[in-house]
Amino acid sequence: MRPLRPRPAPPAPAAPGDTLAEAAGLHVRLGEREVLGGVSVTVRAGEVLALVGPNGAGKSTLLGALAADLPPAGGVVRIHGRPATEWTAAELALRRAVLPQSTALSFPFTVEEVVRMGRAPHAASPAEDDLAVAGAMAATEVSGFAGRPFSALSGGERARVALARVLAQRAPLLLLDEPTAALDLRHQELVLRVCRERARAGDAVVVVLHDLGLAAAYAHRVAILHRGRVAADGAPAEVFSEGLLSEVYDQPVDVLSHPRTGAVLVTPHRNL
Repeated sequence: MRPLRPRPAPPAPAAPGDTLAEAAGLHVRLGEREVLGGVSVTVRAGEVLALVGPNGAGKSTLLGALAADLPPAGGVVRIHGRPATEWTAAELALRRAVLPQSTALSFPFTVEEVVRMGRAPHAASPAEDDLAVAGAMAATEVSGFAGRPFSALSGGERARVALARVLAQRAPLLLLDEPTAALDLRHQELVLRVCRERARAGDAVVVVLHDLGLAAAYAHRVAILHRGRVAADGAPAEVFSEGLLSEVYDQPVDVLSHPRTGAVLVTPHRNL
């Protein structure tokens, strides 16, 4: 009988500014189409990096490549300093947690059971698992319906439960694909506050967003993707210019300062 392999240990805590993931000269093809053409980005501990851009720009593809879920046709993805292909699946699960655009389950799991799935990579005590699950559910405000079937939830409730599962995984790199798409105003703000809190605690967070206002308010850095390339990468106040955003989105916009806080505001031109 072959002996069982011991579970890998979680990585050591990162220092602020440490690179937890990076893409260098990344090319990704889906079928015959090159979706990413020479993309380079760096993901650092203690930061929220927002990926923005129009539909088809390559945001979700870049997120999937950073998660090591999509193989590159060229270039390299590194996670915690090593090429992503050199990590086992179990090692990756301790280093990065991924929230896809949608979550579908075939069995009638309860909300708490779904969140507890995030603890699968860990060889922790039941008490540690309980603490992580309870904390993740509280952060996403789903504790009140912990016993309900996941299939009976609304789209927004499912999205928050899926995020709770990712938080319960307690990986230092969080990769979130449109986590606010199905949410109301209050819970959009809640999710982005959670992202900032995780970054403040030392994690690296990459989040795909369509709402430029949310990206400007909560992201430390923004990478603007356009036709499979990075058109700009920097702080929102530096890269959110009227000329660049109008060109990238093929839609004239105004970039303004909030009259009270000075935060960046992006509004489209509207002919009503």
